[in-house]
Amino acid sequence: MEYLYILKEALTWLLTIFWIYQVAISLCALIKFKEKPMLIKKDHRFMAIIPAHNEQEVIGNLIESLNNQTYNKELYDIYVIADNCTDNTAKVAKELGAIVLERFDETKKTKGYALDWFLQQKIKEDAPYDAFFVFDADNIVDKNFIKNMNKKLCQGEDVVQGYRDIKNPTDSWISAGYALFYWTMHRFYHLARYNIGLSPLLNGTGFMVRFDIVKPTGWDTQTLTEDIEFSLKRIIDGRKLGWSTDAIVYDEQPVGFKQSWSQRSRWTVGHIQCLARYTKALAVAIKENKTFMNFDGLLYIIGTLPMFVATLIVILANFIIFLAEGMTGMQFAITILQYLVPAILLPILTAIITMAIDKRPIKPMIKGLVFYPIFLGTWMVINFKCLFKRNTKWEKINHVRSIKISDVKKDDETEKQKV
Repeated sequence: MEYLYILKEALTWLLTIFWIYQVAISLCALIKFKEKPMLIKKDHRFMAIIPAHNEQEVIGNLIESLNNQTYNKELYDIYVIADNCTDNTAKVAKELGAIVLERFDETKKTKGYALDWFLQQKIKEDAPYDAFFVFDADNIVDKNFIKNMNKKLCQGEDVVQGYRDIKNPTDSWISAGYALFYWTMHRFYHLARYNIGLSPLLNGTGFMVRFDIVKPTGWDTQTLTEDIEFSLKRIIDGRKLGWSTDAIVYDEQPVGFKQSWSQRSRWTVGHIQCLARYTKALAVAIKENKTFMNFDGLLYIIGTLPMFVATLIVILANFIIFLAEGMTGMQFAITILQYLVPAILLPILTAIITMAIDKRPIKPMIKGLVFYPIFLGTWMVINFKCLFKRNTKWEKINHVRSIKISDVKKDDETEKQKV
């Protein structure tokens, strides 16, 4: 029992230090620094790349928003990778002016494979582009997205994540949970780190990469979370990623629990794959590069499942001590509440603070805020499940309605007027 006490105390201190560190870094999101100077003044050439599998219902909205950019239309091309499509995705994209490449490979279906397949062709062609963007087919893009990304490129940034907003935050408590999670992560994780010279991470869609970076190897990723993997490999090499709050892309989120469970399970498995592949490399990079950025990257990857497992062990240790040493029911309840109350209240409070800072109307999100702890709680259950059973099957998001960029802007203005 003595060893159990020691283990519990050691893990409690470890978790406390870990979260104090995370809170301290998060506060840097509230610091406003001077914008980086422009190193060059140039209108760069871009590729907008859209991997798409059976997306005929929504891909037109994305292409339309890209066609209506404020950037010079002669300086960017829209490419659609019609990946194992059995519908009219290719036809719809072609009719709207996109350059379509059809790919059929039943053994390699993930976005990472599609991107590498496409980029390898462009590398061989020595295509005349300075950088490329990656979008999901259900995205829609703010009209100033390319202009703002070009500005980042002129400032010397070579890999930049745009602001991934949500186009359907009020459709259900599930989509609201996603929205609250991303809004909070954008400000208190990505922006906070960018502000103090650490590295944010790629976030699945709406990001830019300088073309020269991928020319030696292509899009070389092996895990289910190719965005996180690409980010970690950059951090290991001592190269931080950039962040742009003004380059906005709107993403569609699942509205049903079953589909959300499947998607988040896949993400968790991808994190486990990255944990296995890159933890040692990140630790070595700390020694070799001697940068705080590498240390922060290591904390990110161990902050997924290892810290979750440590928390479970502490709770289990308290329960064993309760049974073995006659802890009163009240004492045990207080101990559990020390974990439970912050887990319920802090996410809601953080989300409200984020929305207040970003000047988002809170009233439409009240239901989402109430259910937000449940959304995060189910994610913890998913993490636990994935420790023992890992399903890598990809399931397509069902699109419940067609949302154009004009619809998102109209909804934003309506809610602001109500406030």
